[in-house]
Amino acid sequence: MAYIAPYLVLINLLGFALMGMDKSKARRGKRRIPEKSLFAAALLGGAFGAWLGLAAFRHKTRHFRFKFGLPVIFLLQAALLLYFLPR
Repeated sequence: MAYIAPYLVLINLLGFALMGMDKSKARRGKRRIPEKSLFAAALLGGAFGAWLGLAAFRHKTRHFRFKFGLPVIFLLQAALLLYFLPR
């Protein structure tokens, strides 16, 4: 249980950073980070960080999958975390 908090911090930082890196690459016309990778980080616990990255970098805001998918994934993860936390 002691490893959950540091893991969540790191995976959310990764989700945030991936959004920023993908936005930067998009602006420069470079090879992009695949959407599968962005969603993989979100599904592995980094949905909140990716969602914050979406808002902070104004990236992927037109894509329905990201605009609504990331908040849904985050809410599901939060619900699971609250359910499994010791009472």
